[in-house]
Amino acid sequence: MAKGYWVVFADVTDPEGYKEFIAASAKALAKYGARFIAVGGKVQLKDSKPNSRVIVVEFPDYAAALVCYDSPEYASAMKLLEGKPLWDIAITEGYEGPQPQA
Repeated sequence: MAKGYWVVFADVTDPEGYKEFIAASAKALAKYGARFIAVGGKVQLKDSKPNSRVIVVEFPDYAAALVCYDSPEYASAMKLLEGKPLWDIAITEGYEGPQPQA
């Protein structure tokens, strides 16, 4: 079964508020088996102008990624972000098909 992913582009305008959000969202993320793949590391933008921070969160499957986002625990954490960062998120299913061959 393919994994699920959140791909997030964010601008953090309130670092202290963002820390509160991270702490509050941990309960939902742990409950649904999330694992951070990339969080605010070096980014070299190509062909687009997304926000400054890139976050990739992996879930055991696509359904878990969707359920976590819609969960009451995550909704509660999201209230901490109201009016703070600019945030774009896509929830996508992982790919398990053929890969490029040399």
